[in-house]
This record gives sequence, structure tokens and C-alpha cells, in this order.
Amino acid sequence: QVRLVESGGGLVQPGGSLGLSCAASRSTANIAVMAWYRQAPGKQRELVALTTSLGNTHYANSVKGRFTISRDNAKNTVYLQMISLKPEDTAVYYCNAKDGGLDAWGQGTLVTVSS
Repeated sequence: QVRLVESGGGLVQPGGSLGLSCAASRSTANIAVMAWYRQAPGKQRELVALTTSLGNTHYANSVKGRFTISRDNAKNTVYLQMISLKPEDTAVYYCNAKDGGLDAWGQGTLVTVSS
């Protein structure tokens, strides 16, 4: 198993930027997929972005060009850099690790985009 701890959420104005971090309790180098999901009030949890152990990335259409996912295996950390934030980006953001039978989630960090 792996324990994931997100940080970096907060309140930001529309058009602003924010960076999220996800610290893992063990090496992320061999974890097949590290991802960020989000869940807005009254909505289902949705995939925001993912990165594979081979270095591939995938983004939801709604965040393409604005969000960047990256992983630093030396620090066992996955990042989500967000720019040009919109009110509709407001949600609890969750980190996820998937590999075979592993499906671990962090506790989430709240991002609020509001003026």
C-alpha cells in the first residue's frame, strides 16, 4: 500500500494560479499511474490529469493547456500546476495511485476559485 498526502489547496481569484503537491509514503517510480481527480459539490469525482511511470500524461479536456501534472520520483511527489483558474475549477482535489491491485487515495485538498 501507499499513503498519499495532498497539500497546496486554498482560495484563489479567477485567472490566478495554484500548485498542488501529493507526497507518497514510498517510491512512486514503479507506480504505474499517478493521477489527480477532483470532485465539485454535487458532482461526481472526475479525472483531471494523470502521469504514467513511462512519462506519458493525459488531461481532461476542461483543463488542457491550463494544468500540468508532473512527478518527481526522487521526492516521491506528484504535482499539479494550475494556471488561468476558473470558478468551475472549484473542487476538492484528490491524488490517486494505481498499479495492479493498488488503488490508493489521499484525503483531498480544497481549491476554491472565487473573487
